[in-house]
Amino acid sequence: MQASENLLKWAMRFYPPLFFQRIWVQRFHKDFRGVDVKINQSLLNKNYNSSIFGGTIFSATDPFYAVLFDQIFQRKGYTNLVWLKSAEIQYLKPAKKNLFFTIKISEDEIIRAEKRLLHDGKYIVSFDINLYDTDGILCAKVKNEVYIRNLNFNRHESNKTPSSL
Repeated sequence: MQASENLLKWAMRFYPPLFFQRIWVQRFHKDFRGVDVKINQSLLNKNYNSSIFGGTIFSATDPFYAVLFDQIFQRKGYTNLVWLKSAEIQYLKPAKKNLFFTIKISEDEIIRAEKRLLHDGKYIVSFDINLYDTDGILCAKVKNEVYIRNLNFNRHESNKTPSSL
């Protein structure tokens, strides 16, 4: 489903798995080229040590690359399947304050993905995400492996060539 940046921001703000973990989409960048996310520390996500629960930090990074790539490629006319294939996290410091992260997808990355989708029908890529607290201290690093499949590959719709990009 295609949505505007603003509509999807509000939908994700109130999506229960994010809302109850206090994960707040601050904004989607123009044309879904990125997203700014805040994790609010609260009673709902505080652990025994009074820092943000590690599961909250990990789950905050889960949906965003998939959402961004899905929206980008829908606008290009693709029918696709995008999901987080794997992830790993390193907790570096206890998150005693709100956390923030930004994800950006470059035009070069979009072109690289589109070429693979047209040639192989799928694209798998890894991205690093750094989460900082309000003082700018790096608290966690996440690596997300994203899987994108062109559902029209091997059909007549996939006869585009990379030169037509």
